[in-house]
Amino acid sequence: MRLRLTIHDQNYDITCDEARAPRTLARLAGCLPYPLQLHTPKIAGSHIYWDGPFVEDAEGGVDIHSAKPGAFLYWPVRQFVEIIYAPLQAETASVTLLGHYDGPVERIEEMAKRLREQQGVRLFDGQLSILDLGGITPTESVNDASLPAGLIAARDRVWASCPSDISQLRDSRALMHPAGPVFLAESEARVLHEMGWWLRERLATDDERDLRYSGALTVNKCATRLRDFCHMSTTANALFELEAAYKNAEVKLAPLVELHILLAGRIAAWCDLLIPWNPVNEAFREAMRTE
Repeated sequence: MRLRLTIHDQNYDITCDEARAPRTLARLAGCLPYPLQLHTPKIAGSHIYWDGPFVEDAEGGVDIHSAKPGAFLYWPVRQFVEIIYAPLQAETASVTLLGHYDGPVERIEEMAKRLREQQGVRLFDGQLSILDLGGITPTESVNDASLPAGLIAARDRVWASCPSDISQLRDSRALMHPAGPVFLAESEARVLHEMGWWLRERLATDDERDLRYSGALTVNKCATRLRDFCHMSTTANALFELEAAYKNAEVKLAPLVELHILLAGRIAAWCDLLIPWNPVNEAFREAMRTE
């Protein structure tokens, strides 16, 4: 299978390794084409990434530090699809190697530099599309009949575009705004996303009642913070509906947890894109100078 990443009218072609990750590539192909927004890394560095609109376990999992420059991979738990252009900084993860970028990694590195400097100011948006399916048969996601229609609609809306109550977060000029609300919203949503993966990992081993209670409690905490501290009422209402679904035994737990992951991850991603990470990091360094 061959793919094309298009960012600001620039194309970056990718060859996939069908034998190494057929299941994950089938899930990815089932979502394509889809619009995306690039994010700059904050910890590992040396890669570009975007959200994957599907949930899948690691396939033939490899240590992320063994991935070579140019590697195209899927990172479960973070739910990122990414391209590496140089050795990563210290971070522990098992990832799925999907293939490799066909061109010189210097092109990815140059784009990553611009992305790092401009995230939070300029949106690096584009599309991932199929050039050639090869031997992959796309696996399309099907909504479980027990999932509430309102939750499905909320998930689809947040994947289609940035909710207005998120995009407006940085408009306030009250004391310590917009940094306070934006950083709080991003961290709360990111933790909620990660908790979805924790719940998913325990579906086969833990008591369902315990998992439903944990899910509902975790969602309520995030929704309350977003509503009361950040005034994100639309996003919070979607999460309160997710909390209610956890409490409803008629809603199947496994597809609900997957919806939780997709909804929370996308909320966190939109919040992340509001943050000019590089200037924030430089300001932090400058404030710590003692000379």
